[in-house]
Amino acid sequence: MNVYLSGLIGSGKTTLGEGLAARLGRPFFDLDREMDAALGRSFHDLVREQGWLAFRELEYGIVKRFTALDRAVCALGGGTVRYAWNRDALRGRGMLVFLEADLATLAARVRAADRPRVNPGVSLEEDLAAIWAAAEPLYRAADLTYRTDRGASAEQELDELTPLLPERGAQRRAPTVARRTSRATS
Repeated sequence: MNVYLSGLIGSGKTTLGEGLAARLGRPFFDLDREMDAALGRSFHDLVREQGWLAFRELEYGIVKRFTALDRAVCALGGGTVRYAWNRDALRGRGMLVFLEADLATLAARVRAADRPRVNPGVSLEEDLAAIWAAAEPLYRAADLTYRTDRGASAEQELDELTPLLPERGAQRRAPTVARRTSRATS
């Protein structure tokens, strides 16, 4: 069974994914890196030159490749779960873990990154808020939710998260590991 990490940009998918893969003795795949490798250049160029539709088409192909893997840890793109075709491809193919952090934390983590905006002409904070407002239920539909904005180190988060992931066996709804506050990510 694969482990798929989802979450908005800056939620820790790559950092925790690499650590989880090492701890579980599994291969790690990162959608953004796979996309760059397939293009032979940055996916930012693809978005700039051909738009988000071309990006989403390539993303879907990579998601389908991920679902053909066995016992891998895969970091999805920040928007992967927002699209029904990706959710359909992932359904039943592994455990989906939503890495949640409040919008201010996400913005601070990605401030230096020159990432294309989903909603052009707005600030990073406004872009994140619009995405979250439109897609919160899609992110929350994961098998497990884990907060990454509590000030813990990556190693501490891995210590908490790793035991929650089944090594093998049937799919099951795992408990939420989150300190829920009212609309903490809004």
